[in-house]
Amino acid sequence: MQNRFGVRTESGEDFSIEQTDFRVRRMRLRFDGYVLNPKIQYYIQLGFSKSDIDLDGGTFAQPIRDAIIYYHFNRNFYVGFGQSKLPGNRERVVSSGNLQFVDRSIANGIFTLDRDFGFFAYYTLPTKGIAQYQLKGAINTGEGRNPSPGDNGLSYTGRFEYLPFGGFQNAGDYSEGDLEFEPNPKLSIGVSLNVNKKAVRSRGQLGSDLFQQRDQKVFILDAMFKYRGWGMLGEYFNRTSSDPITQNALGATRVVWVGRGIMFNLVK
Repeated sequence: MQNRFGVRTESGEDFSIEQTDFRVRRMRLRFDGYVLNPKIQYYIQLGFSKSDIDLDGGTFAQPIRDAIIYYHFNRNFYVGFGQSKLPGNRERVVSSGNLQFVDRSIANGIFTLDRDFGFFAYYTLPTKGIAQYQLKGAINTGEGRNPSPGDNGLSYTGRFEYLPFGGFQNAGDYSEGDLEFEPNPKLSIGVSLNVNKKAVRSRGQLGSDLFQQRDQKVFILDAMFKYRGWGMLGEYFNRTSSDPITQNALGATRVVWVGRGIMFNLVK
């Protein structure tokens, strides 16, 4: 649960209160475990606040955030089927309970891949040295959370992560802030590419509906570094579309959010 109070002041030199904001920002229930066999695991997350169910910018409630079944072949390889976060930018995959700040960046809000329904696969390459290599992939509807029966266009996501100094303590490469006080430098570099064919929304899995379908590509480069209480996270985004502008018969336009974004934070 996350309750929030915010104040916005007037612009310019007048700092009188323009708006106050009282609300339950997040209210969620999460379940996870296994069925019959520890290799068959499930993860379910439901949201109940207005922003959790997408009523801040959408027109209908979507309480299902995650609903996925995993099968673990071994400690290095597992697959999933259902709805979950795509293997996109690191800040989005970090749980809201492990963020350093009160919310994610503006760049994340515009360029993130968010959640989708489909097939997922995760593989850690076994090595003899300290370095780790991780491969992640997904094939999904491309329409985001709780998709309606869609078209014949799918979304394809691939991600590669390189950890030259080995793994972080307590999965620290997916939490902001070095709460573990890593005694040795730890670094994780990630590269993601998403190709969303015949996307129907302005930001791929998110955003308002377009008037026509458009192919979209998103390239993401991010890095997490931690050492003795210092934590650094940086991300670069680039979304492209060959024809980002769509129009209806009356001449109204809706566009794909193409462009570049950068996020960086350094905390102690």
